[in-house]
Amino acid sequence: MDPSTEKLRKKYMDNPPEGMTSEDIRRMSEDDLLDMDYFLNEDDPFDDGFGEEGFYIF
Repeated sequence: MDPSTEKLRKKYMDNPPEGMTSEDIRRMSEDDLLDMDYFLNEDDPFDDGFGEEGFYIF
């Protein structure tokens, strides 16, 4: 196991996200743990950038 992934696992086991337990985190695969971390730390998962720049028809 990657040491950085184990640090991440410990971080989430000490303070699990809402709706999860430390046991849930302990049983997660490395890929699932990294995915969870990515989505928890993404700026805005629902912002697709639509309408920020470009051509507008009014």
